[in-house]
Amino acid sequence: MSRPAPVARASVALAGMELRLALRRGENLLVMAVIPVAVLLFFGGLGIIPLATGSSAVDFLLPGSMALAIIATSLVNLGIATAYERSYGVLKRLGGSPLPRAGLVAAKIAAVLAIEVVQLLLLVGAAAVVLGWTWPSGASPAALGLIVVGLGLGTLAFAGLGLLMAGTLRAEATLALANALFLAFLMLGGIVLPLDHLPTPLAAVASILPANALAEVFRAGLGGTAAVAGSGDLVSALVVLVVWGVGSTVLAASRFRWD
Repeated sequence: MSRPAPVARASVALAGMELRLALRRGENLLVMAVIPVAVLLFFGGLGIIPLATGSSAVDFLLPGSMALAIIATSLVNLGIATAYERSYGVLKRLGGSPLPRAGLVAAKIAAVLAIEVVQLLLLVGAAAVVLGWTWPSGASPAALGLIVVGLGLGTLAFAGLGLLMAGTLRAEATLALANALFLAFLMLGGIVLPLDHLPTPLAAVASILPANALAEVFRAGLGGTAAVAGSGDLVSALVVLVVWGVGSTVLAASRFRWD
C-alpha cells in the first residue's frame, strides 16, 4: 500500500475540488457573484444613496459590495455547503481519511479566499467600467495592505459564523438562517445605506456588526492614504472584526459536530 500524500498536497487537491464544486452550484454562483455586482450597479446607477454633499455613491457602494461578496462566500456558500456535507455524511467519511481535519478546514478556507479575490476584482472592474470609479491618486502600500487585512479578517469572521451554523444546526436550518443573515447584513450592515440614516437603536446594533466593520475597513483602504491616516472609526472597525473573527472561530471549533 502506498503512503498517503503529504498534508499540504492533499489540502491543495481538496481545495481544487471545493472550487470545482462551488462553480457547479448555480444558486451559489448567483449569491456569490451576481448579487454583489447587481447591488453595486443598481444603487450606483440610480443615485439614490443619501450621502453627504460632495460624496460619490460609487465610493460608498463599492466597499459595501465587496463586504457583501465576502459575506456571500464565507457565510452563505461555505455554511450551507458544509451543512449539507455534514447531513449527507460526507464530512464523516472525510474525517476518516489520512487528511487531518485541520487540513480539511484549511482547504475550504483556501477555496473561499480564491473565490473572494476573483469577486473583488470583478467588483472593482464593474465599478471602473460602468460607474467610472478610479483608484485614489497617491494610494500607499498601507491602503492596499488594509484591503488585504480586511479580506483576511472578514473571511475569518464570516467563515467562523458559517461553520458554527453548519456544525451545530440541521442543514435546512442553516440554509434558512444563512440567507436571513445575508439579508439582514445587506440592510443593516452599512452596505447600501449609511448608518446615520437608520433609526438610532438600529444604528447602534449595526455599528457592532461585522458587516459594517468590514465595509468601513474597505472604505478606508479604497479611500487612499488620507483615509487610512484620518479615519477615526478605522480602529474600532478593526477591533469589531477581530472580536467577531476570534469569537466565531473559537465557538465553531469547540461546538462543531462532524456527524
